[in-house]
Amino acid sequence: MCDVVLGAQWGDEGKGKLVDILCSEIDVCARCQGGNNAGHTIVVDGTKFDFHMLPSGLVNPKCLNVLGSGVVIHVPSLLEELEKLEKQGLECRDRLFISSRAHLVFDLHQRADKLEEAELSQDKKSIGTTGKGIGPTYSTKAARSGIRVHHLVSEEPDSWKEFEARYQRLVETSFKRYGKFDYDSEGELARYKKYRDIIRPFVVDSVEFMHKAIADKKKILVEGANALMLDLDFGTYPFVTSSSTGIGGVCTGLGIPPQAIKNVYGVVKAYTTRVGEGPFPTEQLNEVGETLQDVGAEYGVTTGRKRRCGWLDLAVMKYSTLVNGYTSLNITKLDVLDKFKEIKVGVAYRYKGEKLTYFPDDLYKLGKVEVEYVTLPGWNQDITPIKRYEDLPENAKKYLQFIEDFLNVPIQWVGTGPGRDSMLEKSS
Repeated sequence: MCDVVLGAQWGDEGKGKLVDILCSEIDVCARCQGGNNAGHTIVVDGTKFDFHMLPSGLVNPKCLNVLGSGVVIHVPSLLEELEKLEKQGLECRDRLFISSRAHLVFDLHQRADKLEEAELSQDKKSIGTTGKGIGPTYSTKAARSGIRVHHLVSEEPDSWKEFEARYQRLVETSFKRYGKFDYDSEGELARYKKYRDIIRPFVVDSVEFMHKAIADKKKILVEGANALMLDLDFGTYPFVTSSSTGIGGVCTGLGIPPQAIKNVYGVVKAYTTRVGEGPFPTEQLNEVGETLQDVGAEYGVTTGRKRRCGWLDLAVMKYSTLVNGYTSLNITKLDVLDKFKEIKVGVAYRYKGEKLTYFPDDLYKLGKVEVEYVTLPGWNQDITPIKRYEDLPENAKKYLQFIEDFLNVPIQWVGTGPGRDSMLEKSS
């Protein structure tokens, strides 16, 4: 059976640390979607590991790690990340597997990403992408003109000629769309000809791999990238990523059936952050937001961008819970709220004076809502030294209980600091 870790807000919730803790007891860690636009930071024995594309399970030397068919792969970035982790002491080569069906991200896609964002920004409609080429790659995938890993590593006769032809079609299509821009396509092709032999040992049929692991009763953890509010279908479209970041993406990105999933863990920051553009109802453009940003060190792992910050939005969380069906929650960065005398929680939206019973699909409406808040007392105490849930201040436990009661989902873990040992598990 598979357990799944999903971001429940707009990303950056701290999923990597929960994955790291759970990985000590699992056999397989799998990524199902996204690319190197994700960013997880894990601190182990004082060493900080930054993950962008590779599964966080690599920190466990006994864990096998899979990039599924729903992931899009920029080979140079993958190899660079792999090399960096190996220099930090992780032995990864024999424990990393890449789906033959995964699509390749080329530098061409990254150029297209930036060109498209510049085009949109002229009309003040920019999305705020990472510029990593993720959107354009999923676009070519949907248009059936993308290039998959098996096209690169195939050893069939004339396979390289076929790869070249597919690649040149991508270049020509991009030139037709954006106009001819300066681009060294021959240089990129030469690099990929070298990548063939480097990548080939990692490549597997990920559907067969996953189903064999399930049949062998391996303990499997699926690590979601991004978060529900960035989902292509259910997020704040168009200010979203280009993949299915919710529970549906687990099945489509790994080729596993729903009945193979046991637990769905939703990771929730104790407040709310997001990067990029788009409506953010509980955003605090004031001292509160600045404090959350500074104390929480709210800067993107992948991009270094400052994150927008605001109070916890339970209207978002209610919607997220409906879509993903969380069996339990991990509340992260509770310690960031330590010095607040009062803490506000968004519990509902009002539009033109009427309380909404649903999460708005229309971003114009979402941008105009008034947030209904409940104010809870703070605990004004440093909780980072606390090692047991039971020892948390009463007001901190009341804050957590309020979240549980509102969402009707149990909280299983609470993060109180950056280290691996700063995760308190609540006894059931």
